[in-house]
This record gives sequence, structure tokens and C-alpha cells, in this order.
Amino acid sequence: MSVPSFAPHVEVKILDPRLHEWGLPRYQTEMAAALDMHACVNDPLILHPQQPAVLIPTGIAVYIGDPHIAAVLLPRSGMGHKKGLVLGNLVGLIDADYTAQIMISAWNRSAVGTDPIIITPGERIAQMMFVPVVRPVLQVVDEFSGTTERGGGGFGSTGAKS
Repeated sequence: MSVPSFAPHVEVKILDPRLHEWGLPRYQTEMAAALDMHACVNDPLILHPQQPAVLIPTGIAVYIGDPHIAAVLLPRSGMGHKKGLVLGNLVGLIDADYTAQIMISAWNRSAVGTDPIIITPGERIAQMMFVPVVRPVLQVVDEFSGTTERGGGGFGSTGAKS
């Protein structure tokens, strides 16, 4: 895959040597938006439906080092749709200054009484996407400098149909 000239560099530390066998986190296709992350567990991990979320090591740490970049952990689509595996915190945020091992909070959302999800060592269970971060300067005001058609209209204020 080609690397665009504007691509930032992120340092990756391999903490689990099995990743050299399984494959380092990588984009699976030329236009993939996120890197697939492996479950670095020693034995198959059984996630029973509706039990508390479990932290699963990824075997890597990253140093982003740029306050205008962050990474987010997302579930792999097939794992969530077909098996019921979701992230325990929905989306994991990796700040630019976090340098410890990346952990995946995994939860089996399936109904009680359905089959458990079995995560095997090296299985790709989540994905990590790098995103730009805008850090605005907050300005305290008594009144906003502009108005909008919506104003303070909240949940449902724009209707359900166009």
C-alpha cells in the first residue's frame, strides 16, 4: 500500500511477540479506514451474554505525540453484527499522550441463554482508527454572537421525516 506524503508518523511498540506471527496491526485493504487489532490472549476467552465487559490486551502500545491526532477503538462490523461482540465503552479513545498497552473493552450484548462468544488467541476483534482532533479555545460569553433557526430545540425538535 502506498503511503501519502501527508500521513503522520505514529510510533508502535510491539509488546507481544506473537504479533510477528499473527501479523502486525495493519489496514486489510487499500482503502480501509482502520487497523485491525488482535486479541493477545493466551487461551480462548469465553464471553458469556450480558456478563461484565472484559479487558483484552492488543499487544501494542502507540505514541501519537501530536495533540491534533487521537485514535479510536471500534468494533469490527462482522463481530458486532454476526456474533454480538461490542466494545464495553462503545468507543475507546486513545489520547496522543497515552503510551501504555492498548486494551479492548469487550462485551457480549447477546441475550441471556444464547451461545457465548469465544475469542481465540490472535483473532482480529476490533479496529483502531486515527482521527484529527480540533482543540478550540473556549470563550465564556453571556450571550451568543449569532442565532440559528433551531436555537435551543433539543431531542426531536427537527422531526422524524423530511
